[in-house]
Amino acid sequence: MVLLIGGSGYVGSCFQHWLRQRQIPFKTLSRTDCNIFDPSQVTEAIQSNRAEFLLNCAGYTGKPNVDACERHRGECLQGNAVLPAVLDEACERAGICWGHVSSGCIYTGSRPNGEGFTEECTPNFSFRTNNCSFYSGTKALGEEVLSDSKRCYIWRLRIPFNNVDGPRNYLSKLLRYSTLLDVVNSLCCLDDFVNACIDCVERKLPLGTYNMTNSGSISTREVTELLRPLVNDQKQFHYFASENEFMKQAAKSPRSSCVLDNSKAVSLGLNLPNVVTSIRQSVESWIPETAPS
Repeated sequence: MVLLIGGSGYVGSCFQHWLRQRQIPFKTLSRTDCNIFDPSQVTEAIQSNRAEFLLNCAGYTGKPNVDACERHRGECLQGNAVLPAVLDEACERAGICWGHVSSGCIYTGSRPNGEGFTEECTPNFSFRTNNCSFYSGTKALGEEVLSDSKRCYIWRLRIPFNNVDGPRNYLSKLLRYSTLLDVVNSLCCLDDFVNACIDCVERKLPLGTYNMTNSGSISTREVTELLRPLVNDQKQFHYFASENEFMKQAAKSPRSSCVLDNSKAVSLGLNLPNVVTSIRQSVESWIPETAPS
């Protein structure tokens, strides 16, 4: 049985869907069930539910975007750096393994040779490099506190999207923002990401860090061209002239634009299709957001 923390969010809801689809028993653990920042209470929840694995999708991302993390630094630090340490201690006490949803936003750019960052690359968008958003800094700290863990998968998510229109979906954001920043990134189809994470556990792949992005990278302009079937021919996508203009007009904190190398995950047989393929599939099966009745 899987114990799921953060099951009500964008990522956690997708995990709930696929755990049901794959007939894997699970139970969500919320803050009303126990204090998830108390390792003793989490250990008790693991033992009382006879959980064999814990899944952490909780974290602080900020709403409507990561700029909110600059105003709520205490909550951001607690959710992204303190919580992983607590859960690792609880799972160590209970004697079970667990999975932590991390982020690729701890990098910016690409490696000097132009290739994507591997799992072995030191984060270059963190408090230690003094160039990051508060959000990215706390996510990097979260990985640091787990660096000696003997029981943890660290799954790096990067700019998630799927076929369901909504405020957390990257494709939806591109359709709604008035002006876009044209940058090259790795992306994650959320369904591909979640299934690859579950496969890690079911197949008992080695513990450790995995870049769980779709294969390949893509620019913002290339994504918007793939979104054309969802908009009328008259719609024009507008772009900032530069990143400096974006920072002056639309952002309060630096943004991570980066490419990750997912070859470790792919070499172990995890299904992470090319990003263009997954975007096209999402567009073809698009479910518009329904207005409240």
